[in-house]
Amino acid sequence: MIKVFIDGNQGTTGLKIYDRLSGRSDVSLITLPDHLRKDISAKSDAINESDVCFLCLPDDASRESVSLVKNDKTIVIDTSTAHRVNPQFTYGFPELKGLREKIKTSKRIANPGCHASGFIALVRPLIDCGLLDSSVKLSCYSLTGYTGGGKKMIAEYENPERSTLLNAPRQYALSGNHKHLPEMASVSGLINPPCFMPVVCDFARGMQVTVPLFAKQLGVTVDKIKSVYKNYYQGKVVYFSESEENGFIASNAFSGRDDMSVSVFGNDENIFLVSRFDNLGKGASGAAIQNMNVALGLDETYGLNL
Repeated sequence: MIKVFIDGNQGTTGLKIYDRLSGRSDVSLITLPDHLRKDISAKSDAINESDVCFLCLPDDASRESVSLVKNDKTIVIDTSTAHRVNPQFTYGFPELKGLREKIKTSKRIANPGCHASGFIALVRPLIDCGLLDSSVKLSCYSLTGYTGGGKKMIAEYENPERSTLLNAPRQYALSGNHKHLPEMASVSGLINPPCFMPVVCDFARGMQVTVPLFAKQLGVTVDKIKSVYKNYYQGKVVYFSESEENGFIASNAFSGRDDMSVSVFGNDENIFLVSRFDNLGKGASGAAIQNMNVALGLDETYGLNL
């Protein structure tokens, strides 16, 4: 039986992980009563008793919880931003070249950010094969469901008396800073972070990340990029797809699922790289469970909704 402790199981990601693992016959969940959730001694005992510990906490709290690990058996999967560019942690995106084997032997895994997952999935293969240079300057816009904003944002959007401003898509991170930018650059292999435009929309779950390219300026073609993606992604979780919905692509098409599609649209002048997935699936709890499966040597799709 796999002993699992979720540190921070009251947040959106923690709750989703808890709900999904509670139905698995191979998992025993370690829980703390409410009055001990922030008790350092009780938390330390739970962490060190576990085979796998998910951290679903703010960054500083995640760092504190990592410091409580006193053994060499507990696998820590951190869903916060705290360790995503920390060289002591393995970045938890098994589909990227070389990472699946590292995750299999790692005790410290950083679960990717949602927006970052979609961007990296599109860009990293093109950097790996030399189709894009690491010095390229890119832009990215990303549409996400409101559940990515956590309990406070969910309550705002689901309030019957909410502001009418929530009826339309809303761009945010207007200063040009976003917590995902360091991993978007580092894990993709870019020298410069992208010019990033995240947009939250009036649907609960789903995500669509787009990276536009000037084809002739960069010396790339739609067919060449399609060929790269087809060769790079051959699994069940991340895969190349040419699907669209009668000339449209919906941002919520992958709601409730743990897979991700990467697609290429456009022409000889302008190319659009697009990834679609669920911000709470491959963008959060689904990715965390996949990483647990890989680290434990299980079928990595076990328990995933594909």
